[in-house]
Amino acid sequence: MNSTLTTPASLDDPAPAAAAWVRTWGAAPQAPDNSVSSVEPFENATLRQVVRISGGGHHVRIRISNECGTAPLTIGAARVALADADGAIQDSSSRAITFGRQSTVTVPAGAPALSDPVDLTVPALSRLAISLYLPGRVHTATCHGTFHTLGWLIPGDATTRTALPTKAAPLPAQALITAVEVQPDTPTQAITVLGDSRVDGIGSTPGTDRRWTDLLAERLHAHGSRTRCVVNQGIGGNRLLTEGIGTAALARFDRDILATPGLGHVVIAVGNDLVFSFAPRNEETAALLAMFPGEPVGVDDIIAAHLQAAARARAHGAKVYAATIAPYGGSDMYTPKGDKAREQINDWIRTSGAFDAVLDFDAVWRDPADPSRIHDDLHMGDHLHGNDAGYAALAESIDLSLFD
Repeated sequence: MNSTLTTPASLDDPAPAAAAWVRTWGAAPQAPDNSVSSVEPFENATLRQVVRISGGGHHVRIRISNECGTAPLTIGAARVALADADGAIQDSSSRAITFGRQSTVTVPAGAPALSDPVDLTVPALSRLAISLYLPGRVHTATCHGTFHTLGWLIPGDATTRTALPTKAAPLPAQALITAVEVQPDTPTQAITVLGDSRVDGIGSTPGTDRRWTDLLAERLHAHGSRTRCVVNQGIGGNRLLTEGIGTAALARFDRDILATPGLGHVVIAVGNDLVFSFAPRNEETAALLAMFPGEPVGVDDIIAAHLQAAARARAHGAKVYAATIAPYGGSDMYTPKGDKAREQINDWIRTSGAFDAVLDFDAVWRDPADPSRIHDDLHMGDHLHGNDAGYAALAESIDLSLFD
């Protein structure tokens, strides 16, 4: 039988109380676009992707997204398993994923699907291999443009295979999977981070979980914090106020932030409205800036956007933290006028009292010899994004007592 999300399930929900669920991993949905990585059309194929969760639990469920799809999406079979560091499935850990107790599901265009609970104990910081068999042709797969997971496209139904076949092809982007949720053994809260490419980890080593949010999860686990789930909702190129790469952050805020099960803390870390509004207009920047339409915004607009995000998060009972905007002097996007605006916004973030706390990422990354620039040891070479050491420095700077 084929379950469809357009018809409510007639069976009793076997899940534990909804309030017990906490999101432990996430990736903001994006439409395939020439400006970001995407998955080419495919059919009769299995997507196998490996994600590292933050907090653990004794049940797990998976959120599949067809929110950016243009036609119904049929999943013919799905499985989840514990995975080794290289993506190999651990013995006896593979479990079938069902939807309304059916092994198949058709997800309407524009909608997500949440799986039934899977009886699988998943330790904190463990890696999960999630396999989805797509029997029909998929022209438009909801993706996440920055690829920080390991993933493969395999011909046919390979959901029960423990080892990758020789015909497995690396995926160029995350696809279809947008969240993993767990039922923890003890009360747990989630931190959800709204951000751009510096949150999404551009410049960190792909597939190694070296973004600052990944490293923060490691620190919280070692600390024994009650808050041990960290959900990265960064999109490279994203802005608070204006469409561009990904839906504008304020427009996706309800879906990607407020709908997070177990939400306790929100971090706002978006600097692109500033960067692109004050960027130089010349031949070197023309192609990049063409991807970011809309009128430039000013300091007051960016402050107002932060206040809106904070108000909406507090209305849901979450604490709100804001990150200062780190330097970008030396990059193609830099102008002295933009740096002055950055200093004004950062001064407001630090002194306004609008947030429960401030993560001063500007202070962590700036070069004492030239505060308009990132210290040379901390950026990937473009003077804009961090490297592994830079993101580690951000994670180490965060006061863990904020999340007790």
